[in-house]
Amino acid sequence: MMLKIVQAGEPVLRRRARELTPEEMTGPAVRQLISLMRETMRDAPGVGLAAPQVGVDVRLAVIEDRAEYQAGLSPEELAARERKPVDFHVIINPRLTVEDPEPVEFFEGCLSVSGYSALVRRARAVRVEAFNENGEAISLRARGWYARILQHEIDHLDGMLYLDRMEPRSFTTLENHRRHWASRQVAEVRQALGLTEPRG
Repeated sequence: MMLKIVQAGEPVLRRRARELTPEEMTGPAVRQLISLMRETMRDAPGVGLAAPQVGVDVRLAVIEDRAEYQAGLSPEELAARERKPVDFHVIINPRLTVEDPEPVEFFEGCLSVSGYSALVRRARAVRVEAFNENGEAISLRARGWYARILQHEIDHLDGMLYLDRMEPRSFTTLENHRRHWASRQVAEVRQALGLTEPRG
C-alpha cells in the first residue's frame, strides 16, 4: 500500500513536527509507518521522505539514495555533487549540526513540490544525532549529496520547504530543467539567469 504524498499548501508541511517518545519509536504504529514510507519513497521514486510529507506530524524521515538513481549522471557530475549510494535508514527526532558551512549549490526537487526544481544552497557537510527504528541513538556524518538530503528532510520536520531557501529566478518545471539546465554547470546557469551574487 502506498501513502499519499501531500503537496505544498497542506498545513502539515508548514508546522514543526512533534518529537516521538521512546515508547512510540519502537511501537507497532511507527513500525508500520516506516514500512509504508519506505515503499512510498521507492515508488515515487525519491531519495528521502519525511513523515509530514505523508500527512503525519512527527519527527521521522526515511532516506535511501540507490545506485540506480545515480545511473544517469556522469562520473564528473557524481564527483561534483559528492554523491554516492546511501543505504536505507531511518532518522527519528534528529538534531543537525553543520560541520562544513561551505555553501554548495545545485538544483533540488521535492516530492511535495511535484514537477518543479530550483537552485538551493546547502552546507557541504553535517552531523546528525538521531534515533533509529529500534530506539537506539545514532550519529551520522555526511558530506555532499547525502548532507543535502539530510538537510532537506530535516527542514521538512521544521515546517520548511526548499522553496524557502531556493534562488527564486532558477525555479523551473522539471521538463524545462531537462531541456535547458540539466547539462549545464551551476555557474553557467547563474550567468544565463543574470544571477551574479549568490543569495546569502
